[in-house]
Amino acid sequence: MSLLYLLLGSVFLFILGTIIGSFLSVVILRSMRGESWVRGSSRCDECGKKIKWYDNVPLLSYLILGRRCRYCRKPIHPVHFLVELLTGALFVWWFLGFMLFFQLTQQPFAVLQPLFWLVVAVILLIIFFIDLLYLIIPDWAVVVLTIATATYRLTLVTAGIMQPEDFARTLLATVVATGFFALLWAITKGKGLGFGDVKLMIPLGLLLGWPNTLVAVFLAFIIGAMVGLGLVIFQRKGMKQVVPFGPFLIVGAFLSLLWGSELFTWYISLIAR
Repeated sequence: MSLLYLLLGSVFLFILGTIIGSFLSVVILRSMRGESWVRGSSRCDECGKKIKWYDNVPLLSYLILGRRCRYCRKPIHPVHFLVELLTGALFVWWFLGFMLFFQLTQQPFAVLQPLFWLVVAVILLIIFFIDLLYLIIPDWAVVVLTIATATYRLTLVTAGIMQPEDFARTLLATVVATGFFALLWAITKGKGLGFGDVKLMIPLGLLLGWPNTLVAVFLAFIIGAMVGLGLVIFQRKGMKQVVPFGPFLIVGAFLSLLWGSELFTWYISLIAR
């Protein structure tokens, strides 16, 4: 695999990702406002003025316009820029992962495996920002993610790629993690975390399996505590204000996918001393 091919592929997919990210940012903002994201052209979130094509170039227009609408001069919501940037980075990660890490060559998994992970990443990105902005984890996203993940895992088992005992451990990890979150939700009466977080653990458990689910939950609580403490110290949030937990779960899941086994082995060896 030539370096030039990887470079050109990464640049192309980054640009494609930013274009798709521009659409996703509209989905995130409009859907939670009860507006249609299917109909209507791009317009300013503040004044409603139709945006010209040259002011709608992903990433560049946001920077060139100085982060403000050309017409009303009010700030453009930064979620547009962030989602475009992260989706572009996501597509590059997916491309490099497909080229370097996705190892299944048996058909149709040579295509199905990278496609599945791309769909999962896009849905998690949508959940991340919707929960961050609106403190809601949309049911449709959880349902789609659960169906896609369960179907993919069952297909792997049917094809003999995933062993039944591994799938059983994945189901057990999902039940235990979801039950733990449901218990926390009941004890705190919904004040410690939302029921959306409980539902999100179902697809995340199916996605991560054992022991990565445990690692993801542990990391989510650690990162969440650190961020929450930082917000209180710098007076960005009060002690009783709500901080969305879904984004921390997603970050924990991502880190667990990358280094879950290594972190779990390291921690076991640490407490076994």
